Amino acid sequence: MQSRIHEIWARFFSSTLKDDLQYTASDCFDTFPFPENWETNPTLETVGKEYYEFRAALMVRNNQGLTDTYNRFHDPEERDPDILKLRSLHAAMDKAVLEAYGWSDILTDCTFLLDYDDEDDEEENSNGRQRKKPWRYRWTEEVHDEVLARLLDLNQKRSQAEIIGGKAAQKKPKAKASKKKATKPRKIKEDAPIIPGLNLE
Repeated sequence: MQSRIHEIWARFFSSTLKDDLQYTASDCFDTFPFPENWETNPTLETVGKEYYEFRAALMVRNNQGLTDTYNRFHDPEERDPDILKLRSLHAAMDKAVLEAYGWSDILTDCTFLLDYDDEDDEEENSNGRQRKKPWRYRWTEEVHDEVLARLLDLNQKRSQAEIIGGKAAQKKPKAKASKKKATKPRKIKEDAPIIPGLNLE
C-alpha cells in the first residue's frame, strides 16, 4: 500500500479536488490487483514495516508531519542522511513489491522530475517568496506506464477468471434433494409401557 505500485494505481483511478488526490476505497483499493499471497509474504511485511517505522521515527525526531517530510523527500536539493535513507528504503520496498508480482525486470531507479510545468512557478507568491517547482522523486514515465499497463492487464485477467468461475459454478448440476417418505406416527395403546429414548415415529 505504501509502494509506488499502488500509488500509480491510486493516481490513475482517483478523482481530484483542486490539486489534492481523492482516494476512494471502492475505486482504488477494491479494484487493486494485489500480488498473489501478499498477506502472508514475509518479505513484503518486513520491508513495509521497516519503511513505516523509520518514517514514523523520522517525523517524531524532526517534529514534522507527512507533508513536510515528503516535501523534503521530493526536494532535489535535500541531502540530509535520514531523507536519503528514506528514499533508499522506499526503493527497496518498491523492488520487493515488484518481485512479489514476478516483475523483477522493472528497474526501481528514481529521478527528480517535474509533476507539471507551470509558468507561474517562477513568479513570486503573495508572501514575496518564489514558488517552488513541483519536483517529485519518482520513476520515469516509461517505467510508470509499464507498471500501470501490467496492473491493468492483471486486473482484467483476474476479472475474466472470476466471471468464468462464476459461470462454471452456475452450470454445475444441483444435487437432487432426497425426498423422505412421510411416515404416520404410530398409535400407542393406552396401556402400552413407555420406554425412554424410544423413537415412536
